[in-house]
Amino acid sequence: MSDQSVKKGESGFLATLKGSPSTDEFIKGLWKDNPVFVQVLGMCPVLAVSNTAINALAMGLATTFVMLMSNILVSSLRNFIPKQVRIASYILIIATFVTITDYMIAFISVELHKALGAFISLIVVNCLILSRAEAFASKNTIGKSILDALGMGVGFTFALFCLGAVREILGNGTFFDMAILPGSFQEWIVMILPAGGFFTLAIWLLIFNAAKAKKATA
Repeated sequence: MSDQSVKKGESGFLATLKGSPSTDEFIKGLWKDNPVFVQVLGMCPVLAVSNTAINALAMGLATTFVMLMSNILVSSLRNFIPKQVRIASYILIIATFVTITDYMIAFISVELHKALGAFISLIVVNCLILSRAEAFASKNTIGKSILDALGMGVGFTFALFCLGAVREILGNGTFFDMAILPGSFQEWIVMILPAGGFFTLAIWLLIFNAAKAKKATA
């Protein structure tokens, strides 16, 4: 087979993959419709528990799990849930998986469970999860709903981790509780306080939107 034929075949495959609706459902949550840097959703956990990388990663994964399982169940029952009680039904479904997540985190690490505190329970009212259930899962197949939840969940976790990493490094001089800056470094205490969450979010929003604008004009 000639090199030209191979390149043509690869080009066709990649073009097909890129244009696949299923692939788009996953990728949109990572970049185009990132829940934090674009839609600015779920600000309560984003600002409150992103003071360290481990807390941010744990909250992101917990939210992703709840959103994935909720999307699967909502999509499965979309033809059986009456429209009049759909929101209440979605909240009940989400609350069920939040309870499971709460017990799982407590089982894995009591210290982490205490660090996240009430914000685990507040996943129930995270507008990101409820919006994906109402706007997407209730109108699409299980397969698409899974990809949508994974894409949005990974995008949310990525954004939380970006904030958590910066705040921990500048605020404590550590990364995953390991010292990475010299002892002479003066910690920026404000970064681990609530105000630091707003500062860091603003910086990441500036960077993310500048990157999108540059890509759009390229």
